[in-house]
Amino acid sequence: MEPAIVPVRRLLSLAVAGFALLLGVGLVMGAQTAGVGAGRLPYAAVIFGAQLLYVFATTMAIRPPAEKIVAGVGVVAALAADAAAILPDVATVAPLGAIAAGGLVLGVVGQMIRPEGRVQVSESLASTVVIVLGVVSFATLIVLTRIPVGTQAIVVCLIASGIALGVARLTDVVAPYPRLADQVPRGSAGIVLGAMLGTAAAAVIGRYLVAFTPHEAALVGMAAAGAAVLADLTIGFAEAGREVDGEAPTMWLARHMQGPLAGFALAAPVAYVISVAFLVPA
Repeated sequence: MEPAIVPVRRLLSLAVAGFALLLGVGLVMGAQTAGVGAGRLPYAAVIFGAQLLYVFATTMAIRPPAEKIVAGVGVVAALAADAAAILPDVATVAPLGAIAAGGLVLGVVGQMIRPEGRVQVSESLASTVVIVLGVVSFATLIVLTRIPVGTQAIVVCLIASGIALGVARLTDVVAPYPRLADQVPRGSAGIVLGAMLGTAAAAVIGRYLVAFTPHEAALVGMAAAGAAVLADLTIGFAEAGREVDGEAPTMWLARHMQGPLAGFALAAPVAYVISVAFLVPA
């Protein structure tokens, strides 16, 4: 028996597009408020809000064993990562790597002391890895605001990512074709068009920023937009895989917030790497 073709829910695609665009606006506008020292706290609060949404959405979508432990580790890692991004005298992501490792260790300890012991421990630890890396990735945006061209890189990368995610979903409202898979209600036209328009938007923005030329901004935007739409698409395939395996459907809201959140989580370290490797003077 062939699997049924999952229909594209156009109103849902419209709602997810709106969420992606609003999230992008919030992250970009928040970066403009970042100052020195305690002045970074408002943006840290914005980032922490996005991290909480990511932890909630991912935990409810994946539904790992011992989900309270997994979510708790994610929240602790988010707080620690934000503090590690703000407090050092020199802006660096090195402490974030230590936070990620510490979060995984904390997850292992939590799994070992839970009443069920080692039952389904590998599945729970895999979920912990996804959540911890996601919240740590968001914290790189705070570090970016502390380097000379970081805020401009955030503007280029996150606007490109937001437009790419939003356009991809909006295209699914009117033309969700050709289908990538029968069980994944997404069209390849939206993925391609979203990445293209995100790149074009970055090129236009690059005309008005000191640190970028339109050509450089287009390349940076292409990397960020491509990463964002691919992360969003990967979440869709993962959700379809769980449904094919017979797992119970997850919470409606969490399931559809997860894709855009993962897209921005992946775009954040892309923006940091590009800024440090290519834009910061040696």
